[in-house]
Amino acid sequence: MSQSTESLSAPSGSGPNAGLRLLAIHAHPDDESSKGAAVMASYAAAGVEVMVATCTGGERGSVLNVEVADDPHALRDLAGLRQLEMANAAAALGVEQRWIGFADSGLPEGDPLPDLPFGCFALQPLERASAPLVRLVRHFRPHVILSYDENGGYPHPDHIMAHKVAAEAFRASGDPEAYEGTGEPWEPMKLYYDRAFNPERFRALHFALEEAGLQSPYAERIAAWAEADAEGHQAMPAGHKTTTQIDCGDFFEHRERALLAHRTQVAPDGFFFAVSADMQRRVWPWEDYSLIESRVQTELPESDFFAGIR
Repeated sequence: MSQSTESLSAPSGSGPNAGLRLLAIHAHPDDESSKGAAVMASYAAAGVEVMVATCTGGERGSVLNVEVADDPHALRDLAGLRQLEMANAAAALGVEQRWIGFADSGLPEGDPLPDLPFGCFALQPLERASAPLVRLVRHFRPHVILSYDENGGYPHPDHIMAHKVAAEAFRASGDPEAYEGTGEPWEPMKLYYDRAFNPERFRALHFALEEAGLQSPYAERIAAWAEADAEGHQAMPAGHKTTTQIDCGDFFEHRERALLAHRTQVAPDGFFFAVSADMQRRVWPWEDYSLIESRVQTELPESDFFAGIR
């Protein structure tokens, strides 16, 4: 490993989390608030240095909140407004944030699908797309990296590319022969994939809502998962199994404030607020992850990203 024991000591402060660093890699502004926000807020409050790396500016997104549809700032400069929203969300979570600097690829729609825009993030060669992230990893020196799975969490081209550059940065940042000119080598210790769309969580919340006599927004999704194919096999979403659940229920309100900071993307009466924070704390007070690679010994299941590192 390229880091020394001295790297684990905090530049200032003390306590069990002093000097620990966590980097979460996301495709667009607002992704950090819908995937792992409460976890990040909980670690930041406990003294861990937490940073969000946002690969694109989200400038090819749409205004998804009808209440903001006629906002002059959104109509004139959506990219600039989303930067302000990102700053407010980061403040709500108590984390740092850095822009990686690539252009949003947009979500292609239609049949046939149109070509992606020239120069966008998803069309970059892997080494070119990864170099700024490797530079950030070598500067920030995270012990743990969080990212999406191979499907991007969902198959948006920027999410898939965010997965690729995260995996490449985890692999290459500690290699002194790789990415010359991007800083001194630093080898992160653990790589996790986010499981924000964990089916077990959605089922638990769905049945809790039904038991309380409330309408579930997850009914259609649960029904789709339960459908059998022609051979009678259960149609289940693919993905990695949960290895790590972080209890962060006390920070669900931080997550809500971060989501609401993204006014152009998140409506206050929308999907993310269908279940109260109190009910979520009772039913599923965790956020879920898969440990994909560890350069330290740890035992599964885990309840702490830094197990084996402290």
